[in-house]
Amino acid sequence: MAKAIMVQGTMSNAGKSLVTAGLCRVFNQDGKKVAPFKSQNMALNSFITREGAEMGRAQVVQAEAANVEPSVLMNPILLKPTSDNGSQVIVNGEAIGTMTADEYFKFKTTLIPDIMKAYNKLDVEFDIIVLEGAGSPAEINLKSQDIVNMGMAKMAKAPVLLVADIDRGGVFALIYGTLMLMDPEERSMVKGIIINKFRGDIEILCPGLDMIEEKTGVPVVGVLPMLNVDIEDEDSLSDRLISHTEVNLVDIVVVRLPRMSNYTDFNVFELIPGVSLRYVTSVVDLGNPDMIIIPGTKNTIGDLKWMRQSGLEAEILKKADNGTVVFGICGGYQILGKNISDPYGVEEGGVTHGMGLLDIETEFIEKKRTIQMEGTFGSIKGIFSVLSNKTLFGYEIHSGVTTFAEANSLTKIRPIHEEGAIMPEGSQNITDKMNIYGTYIHGIFDGEGIAAQIVSALLAKKGLSMDNVKTVDFVEYKKQQYDILADSVRKNIDIKKVYAILEAGI
Repeated sequence: MAKAIMVQGTMSNAGKSLVTAGLCRVFNQDGKKVAPFKSQNMALNSFITREGAEMGRAQVVQAEAANVEPSVLMNPILLKPTSDNGSQVIVNGEAIGTMTADEYFKFKTTLIPDIMKAYNKLDVEFDIIVLEGAGSPAEINLKSQDIVNMGMAKMAKAPVLLVADIDRGGVFALIYGTLMLMDPEERSMVKGIIINKFRGDIEILCPGLDMIEEKTGVPVVGVLPMLNVDIEDEDSLSDRLISHTEVNLVDIVVVRLPRMSNYTDFNVFELIPGVSLRYVTSVVDLGNPDMIIIPGTKNTIGDLKWMRQSGLEAEILKKADNGTVVFGICGGYQILGKNISDPYGVEEGGVTHGMGLLDIETEFIEKKRTIQMEGTFGSIKGIFSVLSNKTLFGYEIHSGVTTFAEANSLTKIRPIHEEGAIMPEGSQNITDKMNIYGTYIHGIFDGEGIAAQIVSALLAKKGLSMDNVKTVDFVEYKKQQYDILADSVRKNIDIKKVYAILEAGI
């Protein structure tokens, strides 16, 4: 049976996911077979496993750090917000419906058997399981129905490390308040405190560490500095989405839709010298980019209407007509089409006119398509003709079925892990002025050399070149980042103490 340890936080964005990934990497480097586990995750960024199951990307990152294949067992429940008060509920990789917050609160404890079935399968396959909590364990209004923080720690019999973010201030109050709002049994399960995102002189911090240990009886096992490491983070709180990047030689803009999903599709562009990747929500911020990307979304029709109301649709249509490249991924691909029909009420029902930049029509069906794909770009026209026949890989995750002219298809793909013929996919609309592309494939830019070729083509369109634009080995780059994270965890956390906590259990 596996040894278990759990990472919880004093608040959202305290650094639970990153610390979990770091511990997974450290244990893997030490020769252990490690699995991450989060019973319930709420996120719009998701991933499709080889079996076609949908899971949160945070656990995919942690599995990569642990050097194991992602499995839906690592995240049996995924909530994907569809509105301010509703989420699609995904259990064991499959959507079971959409619920309001109140409906799900009353329903979620019925999922405990699913949670424990997944956990128990990992328990017999791995040496160590590193669990992650969600938000804060001190949400006293939610404790009676808790299945992801102390409730999960009790079910897994896992000792807890409590992570606190010092960067936002009030770290000692957060630690003390969190522990004092726990009942005595829960408090006894917290075996160590990790202070995260520290800047400055550690000697100045030490008196506070001594005092918080004295007041809580819980040892501080480490102080992690503010890390300069490039690892995917949770979607809604990512600094990538709120930072105002200055315009660079090649300017790529992503429309930050209200229900945007899988923004990690574009991270690879940040690794290329001379490229700015900006997320925008208004016409004023749009500027004059070289390429506009409309990303995936959990609510295609609602986000299309938002683009219409905000003026972004009209401005993008104008720029497309003047030669700006427009690229749609998944829901963004659907938005670029002529019509989106929703006969089963998957989103809002009825028929909605799209932007009309691609000659496609989409109809929502009740069953979601979730599958990993591989293949090549087809015969690409226009500015990205250099991509023709280049190898690609990725995954599809969408409810719509899209009809398109095969002559205008963008890719030639087939399923990776099951039988299936090569088939055309995606669409392009190339005229003397326009360069419009769309696809359902998430991760399409991650293939070797694809992002660099796109950047080179955008430069050539401006009569420029960049000799130092290099092919980015994205997989190798991520491995390097996990090792940097592990080095920092070893340097700043008492790993011997963590192993002792792991061995002792509760």
